Amino acid sequence: MTIWFNNPTLEQIAKSRANTMVDHLGIEFTDIGDDFLVAKMPVDQRTKQPYGIMHGGASCALAETVASVAASLCVDTDKKVCVGLEINTSHVRMVRSGFVKGTARPLHIGQSTHLWEIEIVNEQNQLVSMSRLRMNILDKPH
Repeated sequence: MTIWFNNPTLEQIAKSRANTMVDHLGIEFTDIGDDFLVAKMPVDQRTKQPYGIMHGGASCALAETVASVAASLCVDTDKKVCVGLEINTSHVRMVRSGFVKGTARPLHIGQSTHLWEIEIVNEQNQLVSMSRLRMNILDKPH
C-alpha cells in the first residue's frame, strides 16, 4: 500500500524542483517506491568543503530535500504545505568523489507533523550519514 497522496512520477518531481537549490547542487530523484523516495547528489566542487571531502551541510541539504519532497507527496498540496522543523544528522564516513544516494522513509506520518529517516550511502552502498527530519504540516496560505 502506497503512502503517496497521488501517484507521483520522477519526472513530475524533477520538474517541480527546477531552478531551486536542488538544481544548483545537482540533486536528481532516482527512485520512488510505495514508502520511500531516493535521490542522488554529486560530490564535486558544489558539495565539497576545502579539505576535499563532502561538506556536512551538503549531506543535510540532500537529506532535507529528499524527505521534504517525500512529505509533500503525502499531502494534498492544494491545501497543505510541508516545512522543516528540525534536522539531526550523524556523519559516519567521508566521501571525496562520485555520488551519494539518500533514501527517505517515514517513521511517522501525522496530520500536523511527519518524522522521516534519511540514510545516505556512497557508491559502494556504505553508510555516509543518517538523518532524521521533523516536518510541520501547515494549512496553505490563501
